[in-house]
Amino acid sequence: MRPTTAATLENFTAALQDLCAGRSTEYREGDRGRDIRFLHAGAHVNTADPIEFVVAALGGPKAAAVAGRRGTGRRGTGLISFGLLDPAAWQALHDARRMPRDPDSRANSYVVTALHILDEDEDPHGDAARDATGHLVLSLLAFAADTPAFVEQLGPAEREAVRRLLDRRGTTATAPDRHTKLYPNYLGRIAPQDRDLVLPSLMNTLALVGTRGDLLARITTLEQAGIDELLIQPVINPPTEMAQLAKLLT
Repeated sequence: MRPTTAATLENFTAALQDLCAGRSTEYREGDRGRDIRFLHAGAHVNTADPIEFVVAALGGPKAAAVAGRRGTGRRGTGLISFGLLDPAAWQALHDARRMPRDPDSRANSYVVTALHILDEDEDPHGDAARDATGHLVLSLLAFAADTPAFVEQLGPAEREAVRRLLDRRGTTATAPDRHTKLYPNYLGRIAPQDRDLVLPSLMNTLALVGTRGDLLARITTLEQAGIDELLIQPVINPPTEMAQLAKLLT
């Protein structure tokens, strides 16, 4: 399905918050509407403990503003974004999320990314780095292939990578079944023959690749920009990669 609108996202989030707090909320199917609520609260459905709600800020400030409006008390609604490692961009999201009634409200921010720690003299754009970060790059190319307004914002090399991905998957940007061709093995380890699609420009934008010192400096900058957690999906050797991340951060 195509991305939803900010208004639909806000209505859905509001309804989910009401249900999880044990309140009634309106549910609609076309022109029909009904008030609904959980009937098995208590032992079956815990509506007493607070839940942190997180809005996907893939749409930028509009989605972040939804998170701000849906905050409760001094607790805002969290934000999660994909491959957004630009501190200035995060500052814009934080500004859009601030609740006018309580500008000091606090909520967590999460960024989905990939991480590869370089060995001494290792090529930052070699096969090992591409394999460790390619799943993130290909997922963005798949999104671009399905979103004409987004692909227009890319440079010539990136647009060519989108074209090659569509051709390689045997589909087009307007084919009704394109999702079934673009998204198999989504966020899984890439095939060696797709390494050429993992452009250095996209690796540098979406992922954390560098020496231990480089990565510590970048992570510190992200923390200063208000990022609370990195969501890493390792695809080569998950236990080893997560152990490396833990060692990096301690």
